[in-house]
Amino acid sequence: MAEMIVKSKVKDYVKSLDAEMRVNPEFYDALEAEIKALIEKAVKRAKDEGKKTLYPRHV
Repeated sequence: MAEMIVKSKVKDYVKSLDAEMRVNPEFYDALEAEIKALIEKAVKRAKDEGKKTLYPRHV
């Protein structure tokens, strides 16, 4: 499956929070896994409601 995050955007956001903070390459893999798990849970919640569209309440 394709990557879901844009690493440069994540790095830019981290830098905006703390200019001295760096991002270890393994962080991106962990973040990717969390995002996928969140989406999977949202899809399950939507299906449980009989919906075919994800809404903010499913997060």
